[in-house]
Amino acid sequence: KLQGNEGGYFIGPNLFDNVKPSMKSYQEEIFGPVLQVMRVETLEEAAALPSNHQYGNGCAIFTSNGRAAREFAAQVNVGMVGVNVPIPVPVAYHTFGGWKRSAFGDTNQHGPEGVRFYTKIKTVTQRWPEGDIGDQAFVIPTMG
Repeated sequence: KLQGNEGGYFIGPNLFDNVKPSMKSYQEEIFGPVLQVMRVETLEEAAALPSNHQYGNGCAIFTSNGRAAREFAAQVNVGMVGVNVPIPVPVAYHTFGGWKRSAFGDTNQHGPEGVRFYTKIKTVTQRWPEGDIGDQAFVIPTMG
């Protein structure tokens, strides 16, 4: 029982360390205050574990090596990646959602994907040169 909330339900945070792929906690997709720690010898092993899993919500890597962090984030096949953060859930204006069996619907939740779902993209390219129109050459805006 949680003091002040005796009539409700509360599950405290849980940490599972030295998790192995054969464990049920690894094979299921757990939502709640749960962090599972798996230890591997190589970066390739680290990226392969979540990439080969049936779910693809998110995972994190803890490292002091920037190159390893970049390679892991690029290689791993999941929807959200954390680097030195235990839960890679971004703030609401960033995309939130998993891949594979963790996904729901055609787009991710929140962020640009959520906006695109309800809107049409319109691109406006403008150029505002100074001087008279007759003095202006026709150039692509990126050409200076």
